[in-house]
Amino acid sequence: MGIKVFIDGEAGTTGLQIRERLAGRADIELLSVDPARRKDAAARAELLNGVDAVILCLPDDAAREAVALIDNPAVKVIDASTAHRTSAGWIYGFPELAPGQRAAVAGATRVSNPGCYPTGFLALAAPLVRSRLLPVDWPVSVNAVSGYSGGGRAMIAEFEQAGAPGFTHDAYRAYALNLGHKHVMEMQVHAGLSHSPIFAPAVGRYAQGMIVELPLPLWALPGTPTLKDVHAVLAETYADERFVDVAGADEARAMKGLDPEGLNGTNRLKLFVFGDPGRGQARLAALLDNLGKGASGAAVQNLNLMCGLEEGAGL
Repeated sequence: MGIKVFIDGEAGTTGLQIRERLAGRADIELLSVDPARRKDAAARAELLNGVDAVILCLPDDAAREAVALIDNPAVKVIDASTAHRTSAGWIYGFPELAPGQRAAVAGATRVSNPGCYPTGFLALAAPLVRSRLLPVDWPVSVNAVSGYSGGGRAMIAEFEQAGAPGFTHDAYRAYALNLGHKHVMEMQVHAGLSHSPIFAPAVGRYAQGMIVELPLPLWALPGTPTLKDVHAVLAETYADERFVDVAGADEARAMKGLDPEGLNGTNRLKLFVFGDPGRGQARLAALLDNLGKGASGAAVQNLNLMCGLEEGAGL
């Protein structure tokens, strides 16, 4: 018998991807609510308390309600919503974020899966803040573009289904124009910043994959660090990581463009240090699959750690 796992919200975009990654594994037994009892709240509560691990792929309020139904202290919970990403008592599920984070995830019973945009941003910013290359009070800005699958079923329909409400032919859409995106607090808290970053997200007319950018005026930073300094911090931070790697300086210099779909279908995250050393400017970029390391892949990685399984199983 494998570890019993219930994906609450398995019919959604992230839930389907997680189920696909877990299906067929001998060490995992996936359980679902009996179709005949699908609308039975008692049946759902019974399942939430009767498995080894629950993965919540629900809207924020529904995720909070699900957690409130769990009274079995042995049940491990991974919440893929934004409901608990800065909540006390919850471990942030980005094992590569900082020294000790992997062990914290492995020992936790409550883990909040990171957002896709914060995953890319934090991979770039957190090491620079820890090394004091980037001051905690720096006016940080973040530019990013994601495939439309990041918006869930409604946005997928907007881009794919002619005749659906809001159907669009937009090639590119900037959004969250009032700077009120729900990922901003998550970015600030887990990067250790004093102020909210200015976050400028956009969606492109392609299904999945994303680029998250952190521009830095090196000439204005304390100590005027160089591109080599920035690259050295990131390269050292992720030198031994399996799913996060840093492009070499020569590779970055030779690149003419960056394809947001370049890591689709993987749990990988790749970081790049671009820039102009003469002008003292850096353009840092993170490439990842918003449905992989940005969602379902991260959830499976966290599940593996929490349940004492091989971290890369199913990935």
